Amino acid sequence: MTKLQTALFDMQDITYRDFHSRLIPNIEKDRVIGIRTPILRKFAKEYAKTDDAQKFIRELPHYYYEEDNLHMMIITGIKDYDTCVIEIERFLPYIDNWATCDLPVPKCFYRNKEKLLDNVISWIKSDDTYTIRYGIETLMSIYLDDAFESSYPRLVSEVISDEYYVNMMIAWYFATALAKQWEAVIPYIEEKRLPEWVHKKTIQKAVESYRITDEQKKYLRALR
Repeated sequence: MTKLQTALFDMQDITYRDFHSRLIPNIEKDRVIGIRTPILRKFAKEYAKTDDAQKFIRELPHYYYEEDNLHMMIITGIKDYDTCVIEIERFLPYIDNWATCDLPVPKCFYRNKEKLLDNVISWIKSDDTYTIRYGIETLMSIYLDDAFESSYPRLVSEVISDEYYVNMMIAWYFATALAKQWEAVIPYIEEKRLPEWVHKKTIQKAVESYRITDEQKKYLRALR
């Protein structure tokens, strides 16, 4: 066991491990240490300042789920945009679960929307489940407000996949887009441009959202 792994196990919460491992069923339970996210995030903030952290993010793949989360937390904290993108792209092929994939998008991405867009499009057009999911998540997080373009939901709608974690992210994207860009996005639901499962899940998630008005919810229910 490495020095870092020993430090991670010192933060272990067995009860939390048993609970959280059920949420990531594609990860073997013996790969889950069981560390609550705020505790790991606090550790990551300090660990990122050390020389060991730079060595750690060069050593792929990792064994433990929390090592992957730590890795993502470290690189999403990188302030230099170009360095951050390089590290994200190097790590994406090693992501194997939704929870690591869905950790917050780097803050430097928000300040470099135009430069980032080509990368986001490339990720969405990938053949890798979690690279696609990360691309859609990034598009959802950064490009649904002032940076929105009508071509973005079309790009997401063109993703055809049998992967649950891709389709769930597509539904999440469109449910969020309905809350923020209703007029531009509602035709995708009215005209049933999405696969049936994604269509129904989008409506379900939108109806559950507090950002959708009661009138909009009633309309969406009629489009099931």
